[in-house]
This record gives sequence, structure tokens and C-alpha cells, in this order.
Amino acid sequence: MQTQNRYTQISALALGIAGALAFGQVHASAFQLKENSVKAQGRAMAGSASALGDASVVVNNPALMSTFEQKTVQGDLTAIDLSFKYKGGGTDGLGNPLNGGNGGDAGDVTPVPAASFILPLSGNFEYLTLGAMISAPFGLKTEYDRNWVGRYHAVKSDVKIVDLTLAASLKLSDRFSAGVGLVYERADVTLSNAIDFGTGVCKLAPTLCGPTSPYGPQKNDGYASVKGDDTGIGWIFGLSWRPTDQLSIGYTHRSEIDLDIDGRARFEVPSNVSPLLALVRPGQYQNTGGGAALTTPSVDTLSATYQFNDRFTLMGEISQTDWHSLKEIRIQFENPVQEDVVEDYSWKDSKMYSLGGEYKINDAFTLRAGIARDESPISLPHRTPRMPDQDRNWYAIGLTWAPSENFELSGSYTRIQLADTPKIALGSDPNGSGQGAFLDGKYDGHANLFGVSAQYRF
Repeated sequence: MQTQNRYTQISALALGIAGALAFGQVHASAFQLKENSVKAQGRAMAGSASALGDASVVVNNPALMSTFEQKTVQGDLTAIDLSFKYKGGGTDGLGNPLNGGNGGDAGDVTPVPAASFILPLSGNFEYLTLGAMISAPFGLKTEYDRNWVGRYHAVKSDVKIVDLTLAASLKLSDRFSAGVGLVYERADVTLSNAIDFGTGVCKLAPTLCGPTSPYGPQKNDGYASVKGDDTGIGWIFGLSWRPTDQLSIGYTHRSEIDLDIDGRARFEVPSNVSPLLALVRPGQYQNTGGGAALTTPSVDTLSATYQFNDRFTLMGEISQTDWHSLKEIRIQFENPVQEDVVEDYSWKDSKMYSLGGEYKINDAFTLRAGIARDESPISLPHRTPRMPDQDRNWYAIGLTWAPSENFELSGSYTRIQLADTPKIALGSDPNGSGQGAFLDGKYDGHANLFGVSAQYRF
């Protein structure tokens, strides 16, 4: 029975792990958390790999650590207020309109902290500078109402990724330095979605369904949630060249990082569906483990800073995230009943272009501003409610107050606006938890970033 075989291959865990991995790595480019420096945010990230005086260079360009003459401690905190609102509808696997609301505001306010320390050495090691930094390069959260119209595709997506970077910079001359760093990464993923068991039953046994039957499309919803985690090791490399006293040029490369996500899935199955599942193929939709290998993309950044005079400095930067490393995700299961599932993620490489500047009002206050264009690697066929991304425009302002030579406070505000209206035209694999549900609509989205940081040199 081909229909029965297709039904028995349903795998909410497959969709869950694949979606969790996709969502988590979406943040590396489609919604990359660049917010590791409040100063750089005030310039829309322009000059993050070439500007002086910012301790976040431990991860943005370790070569620049050689420009620090004092021990420096810096803490940055950014609150990301993300908003995504859906408007639209869809149909279930049998062509009936999907019921439920629009899901509310899927965004949330998420704090993103970072802390860095730079240590210039002396004596025989005076050309060497060490650094360490804790940052959150990837991760964000979307969560819809549990009974919303797109529940078969996504309900909750929560990704937390934290890096510990240990770096060293070598001053090769008065105008040239190089830096390297080791990155230890920890990833935690939680994802959930509804399961349309009713449509599956009707496809398998149409005689069981009808207007008065307890079985039917969207009548027998279940629920699946999956959690996974892993750690990985990567590296960064940076160069800093200052051909003149006014010009600083920086280049940095962040490597790919291999992760082997190990997940655990939990299911809620309606009581009147469980006996049918046991008859079709015993063991399905049991709490089980599973995982998938994943290689995150590399990132290259080229940055320049030019100081026109004692008051005005201009910065520009371009970065590229190489998404060609992620073509597909193959999920394997501990439950022998489940077959491997391959999810296709044909994302394109993406770039971010930024331009910003700083104006020193006086010895105590520095004003900054910037704009940026941030491309998304996700096209319409691969856009999902977990992160309905689109190209974005950044508009940023910032201010630094230095009450003394050793201490300063900085603040920034950034508005990230979608360049166009993200549309969703997403069908669910008929073998998947949505049983062929189709979602058709559009999103209104934006983000407000509020940052504050403190730096102390001693």
C-alpha cells in the first residue's frame, strides 16, 4: 500500500531538527547577530574590523588588538526588539482553508551581551597582545500562538549560540599587524510545531472521515517539540594595515564551524489517533533522539577607516557570508522506524555593505551614525515562518561619553527595516507533520536595537 507507506514515513522529528538547524544557522547571515559592539552598531557596523579603540576587535579583527597600549575591559549589551506579523491564510492537505489566527507578533525582546578583555604584553613579548571575548554571534527567537494558521510549519523557534574566543595579535611593524583566534562555540536549539494527524487519517482511510466523524483535517492536531545542542571549534584570522596616519585597512576571516546537533524529540498524540498509529506501524511518534551534521558558513570582512581631521572620521565595510557550505541537511534517527530525511537548503551567499562616520564634538563626546544594506540568502521557495527574512536596511546613530582618559560609556540605536515585504508561499511535504498544508501570506517586520557599553583602560 503506497499510501500507507507514505503515511508511515511521517516524521515530525525530521522536520523539527531540520527546521531547528536551518533557523539556528539562518542567524549567521539571514539574521546574523552582529551586535557585539555598541560603537560599531552606531555606525551600522562600518569600520568594525578597522576602527581603533574598540575592544570588540577580539572577534571582529584580532590584528587590531596590537593598537591597544593598556589593559582594557569592555562590556556591551544590546536589546533586540524584533517584530514579525503575518497576514494571510492557507489550505490543509485536502484543500480546506486553514483555521486559526495570524499568530500575533512572533518577535520578542532579546538581550545580547558581549564581554571582552585585551592584555598588551611587555618586555621580551612587547610585540604580542592577548585577548578574550564572550559573544553571541547567532540566535534569536520567534514564537506564534499555538493555534495560529501556520502552526503546522512553526510555533516556537529559540536558538542560543555563545562563543568563547581566545586571540593573539602580533605587531610586525609600526603599520602592520596580524592576529589569530580560537573559537569555542556552544549551540542550544528548541523548536516546536503542530501535527495534522486528522489529514493523515483521512488520506489513509477516507471512510473514517466525514462531517460528524471525530476524524478530519485539523480536527486531530498533535504537537512536536525538539531540543538539540552541540559544541564546535573554529578559528579567526585578521590583518591590519595602516599605510598612513589617517588610513586604517582591516581584513578578517572567520572559519566554518562543524556541528553535530544531537536532539531529543517529544510528541503529543491525540488519544483517538494513537491506536491507528499502532496498527499502521508500531513505534511511530515515540519520544526519541536524532541528529544531523552541519557546517556553518565562513565569513570574510574587508573594512577601512579614514580620519579626515581631528574631528571627523569616515568608515566603510563589506562582509560576505558563504552559504554554499550548506546545501542540505540529512537527519538520522535513533528510532529504527524512522528513515533518514534530507532537507534541501539552497541558500545563496550574502553580503552586507555599510558606511558610517564619527564626529568628535569635544574631548568628552563623540557622535556617530551609519547606514547599511544587509542581503538575505533566503529566496521565496525557502522562506519559512521560523525566520521570514528579506534584505534589510540599517539606520544607526550612537554617542560616546568619555568623562576621563580611562573610562567611557557608549550608547546606540539602530533601526533595521525590511527592504521589501517578505512573502510566504510554503507547502509542507505530504510526508511531514503538516500533511501537505500550504501557507500563503506576507509579513510586516522590523527590529529596533538599543545598545549600551562601557570600557575601562588601566
